[in-house]
Amino acid sequence: MTIEKTRTTSVLLFVFRCIPLNVRKGLFKTVFWLFYHLGTKNRLIVMHNLQHSFPKKSVKELIGIAKGVYRHLAIVAAEFFSLPSITKENIHQWVDFEGLENYQMAIAKGKGVLSVVAHFGNWELMTIAIPMYIKPMQIVYRPLDSPIIDNMVEYVRTMQGNGLIPKGGSGKRIMELLKENQIIGILSDQNVAAYEGVFVDFFGRPACTGVGLSVMAMRAGAPVIPAFMARQKSGKYKLILKPAVEVVCTDNYEADLRVNTQRFTKAVEDIVREYPDQWFWFHQRWKTKKYQKE
Repeated sequence: MTIEKTRTTSVLLFVFRCIPLNVRKGLFKTVFWLFYHLGTKNRLIVMHNLQHSFPKKSVKELIGIAKGVYRHLAIVAAEFFSLPSITKENIHQWVDFEGLENYQMAIAKGKGVLSVVAHFGNWELMTIAIPMYIKPMQIVYRPLDSPIIDNMVEYVRTMQGNGLIPKGGSGKRIMELLKENQIIGILSDQNVAAYEGVFVDFFGRPACTGVGLSVMAMRAGAPVIPAFMARQKSGKYKLILKPAVEVVCTDNYEADLRVNTQRFTKAVEDIVREYPDQWFWFHQRWKTKKYQKE
């Protein structure tokens, strides 16, 4: 990022941070409440996804979750501008940890760590907490459509020493970093085109899922740790670091890709079932249809 972009980004973050957090949350909740009621298309996508994922829940329950999704994202958006002010001295006010030993054991193996990450909870807060308590991580990313927002996200993600790896053609670089015992964070909950992935079960439906994480895990022998930043009822977050997912590596490469990708996807589904209003249900996760590949 250029000096000029950095300066502009810092000013924008500072201006919003001058608004007290509680006031900021109230403003964002109001805006997202309007989005819920006026943005028919996105609301229908959320409700459609929820209905197919939780077929046994009543319409009233699903509407409650949908409203919770908007409320949660409003909170996350409001908190984003406070992330640069988090330090080692005050991070305990934001985050508790569960399973820190799982990351430590994985790093001790010396093969690097691949992390299953999702658009869940406050995923940007992870880019602050992990380098503070463990070590800086390398984040595989796709630039956002808005340059202004993209610059702010890049600034926050890298301010604790994290590196960014542009998505697409990043395999070689990831393998090099794993040999250096680095942590690689890969968002693993998005739809991909049929030629980019395999179909695995996600909430009872076939979802086309990228295989990059499985390929890297099988090649490097690196442990794969699911990591999620879940908001608790108190408003504080819990960074949940799950035990390493067992990676299958046999002489059937295609079958192994599918099995491993399914296991990583199951880790995402499990945490979303536990906190259903904290996942990004706006995403058309099941957009690619299975018949398109077959």
